[in-house]
Amino acid sequence: MLLASVLGLLMGLVMGLTGAGGGILGVPALVLGLGLSMTQAAPVSLLAVGAAAAVGAVDGLRHGLVRYRAALLIALLGALFSPVGVFLAHQLPEALLMGLFSGLMVLVAWRMLQREKREDGPSDHGTASWGQKNCMLDQQTGRFAWTAKCSATLAALGAVTGAVSGLLGVGGGFLIVPAFKQLTDVQMRGIVATSLMVISLLSLVGVAGAFHAGVRIESVGWVFIGASIVGMLAGRRLCSVIPARTLQMGFASLCVLVAVGMLVKAGLTS
Repeated sequence: MLLASVLGLLMGLVMGLTGAGGGILGVPALVLGLGLSMTQAAPVSLLAVGAAAAVGAVDGLRHGLVRYRAALLIALLGALFSPVGVFLAHQLPEALLMGLFSGLMVLVAWRMLQREKREDGPSDHGTASWGQKNCMLDQQTGRFAWTAKCSATLAALGAVTGAVSGLLGVGGGFLIVPAFKQLTDVQMRGIVATSLMVISLLSLVGVAGAFHAGVRIESVGWVFIGASIVGMLAGRRLCSVIPARTLQMGFASLCVLVAVGMLVKAGLTS
């Protein structure tokens, strides 16, 4: 129980310092630290990530930053495809799942190092000209222009995010944030707030799917979840005093180290 508390606290702290993407460390902490299998660790990690993301989503809603219609569409498609990921997770060998997760962590680390400096501003409108992005905001209403192209784009993003979330037990923020940045003209703080809402909804769906598949969360998992929420709240208070570049470098390095550890364990499992 003590180890679960420490690992949950550390994971929550990283989440609070780096954003929702830090939740990708949940599964490795449970697999490498507590000895859970990938299918056992996924719902615990999802619930911890979802609870933390829900806090940020509520704050985003309060400040009017969440594109809630887009979030609901992505979450709906994600909910439909998340069970597919959960089903595949129970069909694939444990070593293969660990290998896929390791590759995902390396990708997240690379994207973290390549991330552009975020822009702050009072407006939630981006600077793209009309037609440059798949989904554009109406400059008069501040809402998405719901064209067929925009709807299809967000639906596809939801389907992919849901499947990956169910398969590997991650919230999906590492997919949603860069996709929104590439495909829409919403500014970063609106993207993050919308992503957090999607993550919180998808995490709950993923947990429900895992429960339906017969997975149950033991007491040690609930301890981990509770500690991660405490760590996340502490991390949010500390993030303003640590330089963003330092956080990005540290998180990317940690992802690579954990990915190596997962690959080693996958080799021992196979």
